[in-house]
Amino acid sequence: MLLIRPAIKNILGGGMRTWLNMAVLSFTFVLIVLYNGITDGWVQESRRETIQWETGQGQLWHSDYDRFDIFSIQEAHGVIPEKLQPAIAAHTYTPILVSLGVIYPQGRLQNVMLKGIDPEQSILNIPSKQLKSSGDEIVTLIGKRMAQAAKLKKGDRVMVRWRDRNGTFDAREVLISDVFDTKVASVDEGQLWFNLEDLRKLTSLPDEATYLIRSANGPVVSDVEGWHYKDLKFLLADLDMMLKGERIEMAIIFTVLLSIGLLALFDTQVLSIFRRQKEIGTYIALGMTPRRVAGLFTLEGTSYSILGILFGALWGTPILVWFARAGISMPEMDNMGIAIGNALYPVYEPSSVLLNIFIIVSLSALISYLPARKIAKQNVVYALKGKIS
Repeated sequence: MLLIRPAIKNILGGGMRTWLNMAVLSFTFVLIVLYNGITDGWVQESRRETIQWETGQGQLWHSDYDRFDIFSIQEAHGVIPEKLQPAIAAHTYTPILVSLGVIYPQGRLQNVMLKGIDPEQSILNIPSKQLKSSGDEIVTLIGKRMAQAAKLKKGDRVMVRWRDRNGTFDAREVLISDVFDTKVASVDEGQLWFNLEDLRKLTSLPDEATYLIRSANGPVVSDVEGWHYKDLKFLLADLDMMLKGERIEMAIIFTVLLSIGLLALFDTQVLSIFRRQKEIGTYIALGMTPRRVAGLFTLEGTSYSILGILFGALWGTPILVWFARAGISMPEMDNMGIAIGNALYPVYEPSSVLLNIFIIVSLSALISYLPARKIAKQNVVYALKGKIS
């Protein structure tokens, strides 16, 4: 308490210097919280959308399937093991059949990936119910990006050519029953979604699939003959690596912003110690040890950061809340292959905010102590004369 009172008095008497430090530190704090919120919001949204639209809670792949090897996809399929039939019947697993094809919209040629999915599935958000067969006509689904690239719309018909298991090419006109909108480009771009049974008939692959998607309630099936289980750590590895790079970028920006705020605080402390030499000598003459005087200046510098955080919370909270509700417009991100929409909504994790506060206060205390530590080593006689040795 003996140090807190004079520290508060000196801060309040600092005038413009106090307000300047508070403004710099509060701006730094709010900007760091906002940037962390943007990154956390991106992480949560990307993972959530990818799980809901593409990966489910895990997948069981045919041993020949490699989603990054386009040349293996045509042969990467097999009969679903009998062990998995109860899970499929209970809709805790849903099979996906993948094949390659070509479409001819307006006479143009465009390579596509044909995917068959069960219309009754509820694991993915893909509107597969639109694929229920209606007579002899084959219906398909496409995403918004695919529709723009092929210049197709709901109700259009397009010629599709494919190759069945015997290597025979065939073609047929299909109906675009719906165009869905998703943030996950990997289930949209260059893809036509079919009723699973329709695609099986077209490719002569009855009861076969390329991979199976697990729901949250589905049992985790260990590898069975010819099939290998892939968990979310594997399926989201590319996304995690991208976000790891973003974390590194965030750390660099965090360091730059914090360095600007702490530099202003360091300059203030150095100038304060230089101008208050007689005050320091008076404190020592009244019985305070040099170390306690150094602690007083350290406390003053730390108080600047605390006041800056409180001031930042006062004016920054309405702004941060507004961004969280209205989002930050990012119109170009929708077409960059990233699972994110045209607006990004920051998420402010309490643990992240508290960690930022702890780092700012701790570094402020350290920066304040560095110029003040000279007081603890100085000669008492020089201090009484108002000189720093």
